[in-house]
Amino acid sequence: MVLFSCVYSQPAAGPPATRPKPSALFVFGDSTVDAGNNNFIQTPMKSNFPPYGRDFINHIPTGRFTNGRLVSDFVASYAGVKDIVPAYLDPTLTIEDLMTGVSFASAGSGFDPMTAELSGVITMEQQMKYFKEYKSKMEMLIGIENTFNLIKNAAFLLSAGTNDFVVNYYGLGESVTQVMYPNVTSYRNFLLQNIQQFIKGLMNEGGRKIAMVGLPPMGCLPEVITMNKDAATHGRKCVEPMLSVATDYNINLQIKLKDMQTSETKLYYADIYKPILDMIHFGTTKLGKFNYNIYS
Repeated sequence: MVLFSCVYSQPAAGPPATRPKPSALFVFGDSTVDAGNNNFIQTPMKSNFPPYGRDFINHIPTGRFTNGRLVSDFVASYAGVKDIVPAYLDPTLTIEDLMTGVSFASAGSGFDPMTAELSGVITMEQQMKYFKEYKSKMEMLIGIENTFNLIKNAAFLLSAGTNDFVVNYYGLGESVTQVMYPNVTSYRNFLLQNIQQFIKGLMNEGGRKIAMVGLPPMGCLPEVITMNKDAATHGRKCVEPMLSVATDYNINLQIKLKDMQTSETKLYYADIYKPILDMIHFGTTKLGKFNYNIYS
């Protein structure tokens, strides 16, 4: 919910209830926001089976990598758009579904094209192509001007990057990626360049309110701890070097977003690092406390 509230926290005339809500929410990224697109492609990265979805509507596994709704679903609900942001590749979508926003995300993807290729999922480049395809569909359905206004008044949410480091740079793609980028700083800069290009692409397509989610504390991921011998055998503590990688990335991402800010487009950074780390360290006493930065 914080991801979206930060977008609309600018001063506005009238009481909060009368402020304009976004026309739609468009989502790009990885498993954190994939609403089921991987159901419709050939990949082992799927979650359309129990126990996924056990807390979803009618306890149905939809392809979301969670027991219930995704953060993008909660964001859309909080903003008053709709309760569920569906997968773009779902062939049963109605015009209303399309008009109020869809998710183009694909579990296993990242801002490095090789990351998606390792899992046979949808690259960020292809997600952008799908968005352009979406625009063409809407122009045919509701007209060019209405489509322009729809996108201009919509919110965009990007959530990816973890797979680039965990799966690619330090994982399955290590032998290739670390030859191309001999240190993690050079790889981080490569990812930030791709993020910049992607955001500029959204801006060129009419996006005016774009939120970018930072990296979580990757060193605390069970997968990372298990694959690190020292951490796995000494109390399963978080892997400090991976925490530093995430922190450094997030700092530089914020600088990048600030530099890209324009008078027409609002870019927002959403911090999930500290909230998740607080949950890990302090449990329920810290639940619900989020920090984020807004560049306006």
